[in-house]
This record gives sequence, C-alpha cells and structure tokens, in this order.
Amino acid sequence: MQQFDVLIIGSGLAGLSLALRTATHKKVCLVSKRTINDTASNWAQGGIAAVLNDEDSIEAHIQDTLIAGGGLCDVAVTKMVAEQGKQAVEWLIEQGVGFTREQDNSGYHLTREGGHSHRRIIHAADATGHAVQITLSEKVKQHPNITVMENHIAVDLITTSKFTNTKIEATIEATGDNTCLGAYVLDNSTGKVLTIAAQNTILATGGAGKVYLYTTNPDVSTGDGIAMAWRAGCRVANMEFIQFHPTCLFHPHAKSFLISEAVRGEGGLLKLPDGTRFMPEHDSREELAPRDVVARAIDFEMKKRGLDCVYLDISHQPLAFIQEHFPNIYKRCLELGIDISKTPIPVVPAAHYTCGGVMTDDKGRTDIKNLYAIGETACTGLHGANRLASNSLLECLVFGQSAAEDILSQPTKPSPQLPYWDESRVTDADEEVLITHTWDELRRFMWNYVGIVRTDKRLSRALHRIHMLRDEVFEFYSNFKVSNDLIELRNLLQVAELIVESAISRKESRGLHYSKDHPNTELEPDDFT
Repeated sequence: MQQFDVLIIGSGLAGLSLALRTATHKKVCLVSKRTINDTASNWAQGGIAAVLNDEDSIEAHIQDTLIAGGGLCDVAVTKMVAEQGKQAVEWLIEQGVGFTREQDNSGYHLTREGGHSHRRIIHAADATGHAVQITLSEKVKQHPNITVMENHIAVDLITTSKFTNTKIEATIEATGDNTCLGAYVLDNSTGKVLTIAAQNTILATGGAGKVYLYTTNPDVSTGDGIAMAWRAGCRVANMEFIQFHPTCLFHPHAKSFLISEAVRGEGGLLKLPDGTRFMPEHDSREELAPRDVVARAIDFEMKKRGLDCVYLDISHQPLAFIQEHFPNIYKRCLELGIDISKTPIPVVPAAHYTCGGVMTDDKGRTDIKNLYAIGETACTGLHGANRLASNSLLECLVFGQSAAEDILSQPTKPSPQLPYWDESRVTDADEEVLITHTWDELRRFMWNYVGIVRTDKRLSRALHRIHMLRDEVFEFYSNFKVSNDLIELRNLLQVAELIVESAISRKESRGLHYSKDHPNTELEPDDFT
C-alpha cells in the first residue's frame, strides 16, 4: 500500500493547479491515465474568460453566464467564479504562462466568443490549453512533494461503506459518514492493481465525450470520475446537458480537431455550400449565439438539406491576421489541403463538454467525506443547462484553489491499512472482441439516439441497449482481470445510463437538452434537485 496526504486522479488544469497549491504542505500523488499531458485541458484552444479591463464588469460576466445556463446556474457559485477570474489569470501569469499580448505590447489581447457581451477571453494564440498545461505540468514534475504516476488508471474508490472486516473498521475514525480513504489504481505497464491510501482524494478526470461517436475530446475522456463517484454513492446532476461544439473540422484525416469559437468571435461566418449564411434566420445574435443555439442550427440545416457539413468562412480577413490569431488552425488545415485564408472550413458539431457531473459545494466537496471533484468531472452549479464559452478553464482554476484551501486547513493524519485488490477468483480474458464491439455500438447509438435533438422513443431505445450491454460487461468484469479498455468501457456505460436517465426525466427543452416531444421550456429550476 502506498500512502499520500492527497491523491489526485487526473492531470488536466484542475488536477495540476490543485497539486501545485497543496504540495507546499502535503505529500501529493498525481495519477494520469497516459502521459501527464494527455488531457482535454491540453486540447483547449479558445482561452479563459475573466474580467480584465474597465470596459467589462463582473456583473456582465455573471449575467452572460446565467443567460447561457438557461436558468439552472447557481447564482452564488457563478458570482464566486466571476469575481475570482482576474486573480486566477494572474496566478497563471505568475507561473509563467505566456498569453498573447496586444501588438503594441500595451497589455494582453482579449478576444470575444459566443454568448459574451464583451471581449474578455485571454488566450495564448489558438492553443491556450496547451500553453497552460505544459507550463504547469513541468512545475508538477519537478516538485519534490509530488509523485506523478503516468500510465495508471483508477479502478474504483475505496470507501468505509465497503468495509465488512472489523479489524479494518477498528482502525478508521468513527464519524458515521461514508468516507473516502483512497483508490485502487491499475498500473498499465505491469497489469497490477495498486492500493493507494490518502487522507483526501480528488477526482479531476475530465468529461465523457468518448461516449459519443464524434467528439472533440481526447481518447482519455471516458467519464471515469463520474462513474466511480456514482458507484461510491455520490449524487450526480445535469447529465442530460452535453455540449456539442458547433464547429469541429469535417475531414476524414482530422480526428477530433476543433475549430475554435474565437474564429467566429473574430468575424467568421457560417455558410451553406452555396455560400449563403443561415445563422441570421435562427438567432438575432447570429454566429455569436451560445453554443447550444449554433449547434442546433447547424444540425437543422444539415438534416433539412441532407448535408454532410456546413462551412465556416474567415477568408475575408487578411492572411497576416489569420496567421497571428489562429496559427495552429491555419497550419493544421493547410496540412489537410485547406487554405482558410482563401476557402471556407468544412465543419460539423461534435460532443465537446459534459456540463453535469458529480455534485459538489463551493469547495469541491462531494457527498462522501474527504472526496472532492473539480473541473469537468464536477457539477458545481456554474454551467447550468449550457456552458458559456471559456468558463471551463476558469472553473478548473477557481475550484482547484478553493479545494486546495479546504484541504490545507485540515491537520495531516495517517491513513489506515487498506485491503489489497483481490483478483484471486478471476482469470485472464480469453478474448477482447466484446470490449471493442460494445464500445463501438455504444458510441454509435448514443450519437444517433441521444444527440443534439432527442425524442422519447430514441431515449427509450438507448436505455434498453445500455442495460443489455451493461449486464454483459458486468459479467465480463466479474470473471476476468481488469484492463484499461475494460475499465473505460465499464465507466462509459455507467455515464451513458446517467445521461439517458437524466434526459428522460426532463420533460421540457432547456439549454443543451432539446426534445421534439417536449419542445417548450416550462419547468422552474426548483422542480429539479
């Protein structure tokens, strides 16, 4: 058994920032499924929303967030996050993140994205997440109090409610609350499951985009933290609100490549194949409408006209402007034969962000004592029914700090001796085809039945298939040794079930959840808990 003060599962911005903030006084373990930089944070293009000049205001940022959230945002949490935006950005600058400056070097360049009333997105060209990720991960790897475990995946949380051994129970402080004591973690390089004990465990595993066939997310986004927390007894909320980014590059050789929201913020126009604009017919905010509106509009036009994609045109801007603001997008598209300074970019919507997740308070604490959830894994109340663009990295920073402060306020205590992972009654899997086949089937019917536009019949069909596949995978999990793919598939099925059941329970259309059978927004936020 390995023992730490703080166990962080996930190595994106939320996990990295919390690790650096707690490691000054705590012994920290950071677990990453692949390398430390294989995260959704590393893929984030747009930037970080924060009020950084006098032309903007905290009140305007709050209002923009509440409008985008469709009436389901927690007002107090939204206020807290908006008020701490400037401080969070300043902390990143102190760490050495090189944000893009104005041409005259008078300050940092701020761009605007859909749903924002002001220019408030600070960014590092069109690869903000990468700049932040690389800067912080280097500091984490060099920190003497942080142990980084790459190529490790968490299997399940270890909680007091699972104990029946009286000798183990006797070593645990009797609080009456279900308490997290650490996690079982699979070392992918050896196939062995480690027992890691920790006074505080943090789920920072990101979202669940890989539950869908088309996504902007990296392969590691399989909803692990949400599934583990649910199995351990935590509440989840708002799982029906899956944000589909309107503009993912449509190209057979461009897996999950995102065309940043900022392209539309800097004048990009959405067009049909004949060059006709269509957003003015769908919303008065046109291309700068919130993501749910733009994604539905594109989906509508594609289905109405039988299109494979629509087009995003920024070619009216000068080449120098495009190369300065979108160097990575320009380069990647050029590699694929698309010169965005001359021709429109083919785009389609793709699953992008999980707005729901594990319910937490304003310090990231879950229903289980000593278990926290931060970042995309968590449902803090900030996003409501739809995330406002570039609020996600901000949320990672703010809750990374608030959770760290709560953890640092606690005295350090030794962990009890925990039981080892028992695989005495399982064998090596005789074939892996069940895993790959089930994964493919799940992602396809989730895309077809639980996508941008939903119906009761489609949701019912999806739930029926999920239950059948879940039973098959449970039997497989019970009889064979765990593997990375099996753990991810088990978690994806659990998250898919939560998404579908949440969608079925919401008898209205709101934000990212649009139902043909319930097209009106009728219910008050208090009707849902």
